[in-house]
Amino acid sequence: MTCKWLLVIALACGSVHAAPNQENEGAPLTQERLAEILHERGLGAHLQSMRHSVATSTSSLITTAMGMIGIPYRFGGTSPETGFDCSGFVRAIYHDAVGHLLPRQASEQAKATQKIDKKELQPGDLVFFNTMRRAFSHVGIYVGDGKFIHAPSKGKTVRVESMNTRYWAKRFNGARRVEVAATSHTDPIMNTAYTAP
Repeated sequence: MTCKWLLVIALACGSVHAAPNQENEGAPLTQERLAEILHERGLGAHLQSMRHSVATSTSSLITTAMGMIGIPYRFGGTSPETGFDCSGFVRAIYHDAVGHLLPRQASEQAKATQKIDKKELQPGDLVFFNTMRRAFSHVGIYVGDGKFIHAPSKGKTVRVESMNTRYWAKRFNGARRVEVAATSHTDPIMNTAYTAP
């Protein structure tokens, strides 16, 4: 988790004010200093609990997606019973695993999610490709290690593929992070501010 997001979490959990320090004035907030502030304010254990919840949610998302390997592609498909197209697959996985309903089309999913750099990819992020001579015409879920899971095309099944193969690397269009708001007792899935239940 980046220092920026740790600070967001700290601010959401309570007021965090560091005592003025002449030698640190104007210096960037480091992860070490943030950890000290959280510990001083008694927020360290809460942050640890949130980290565990985020890991659990991400694991659930990837496990749910992997459970769909082998299900056939079907244009317009949105369920394991009927088969999936790429955006129907992503939408179903996010809905089933974390209760978050994404838009139906890949291009709409790109608009509804937070743009991130490829080097920031984490499991559960969305990866987009230009497979139909238009931006964001194909989508999958990043699973780590340069791989993603998706419903490829007619005659194929849900599978994991490397983003580094020539075909996918040439067509890579961008990466997005899904911001999932906390609902009831569900914590956010990835890098979002904590909302108390």
